[in-house]
Amino acid sequence: MILVNTETISGREICHLGLVRGSTIQSKHLGSDISQSFKTLVGGELKAYTQMMDQAREIATQRMMEDAQRMGADAIVAVRYATSAVMAGAAEVMAYGTAVKFA
Repeated sequence: MILVNTETISGREICHLGLVRGSTIQSKHLGSDISQSFKTLVGGELKAYTQMMDQAREIATQRMMEDAQRMGADAIVAVRYATSAVMAGAAEVMAYGTAVKFA
């Protein structure tokens, strides 16, 4: 599956199939949450949260691609990501784009 953040794919004629999306809500366990809150006192990267968000983007992307495959898509154009805090220590990541088929 080809994923691009542009509206077109160079050298390809495409037919739009529709919106596809995938999302997940992730959180860290209490131990990581507490240790990361101490890290904010001294500054620096919050590696446990970085890993959590990387994993969340991967899951959301995979779910978006599965949605596109169900539609018979060859690619997804205009791929975007959105995040939001659901509660302290939990975040939603949504991946979305337009499923297309090569003409």
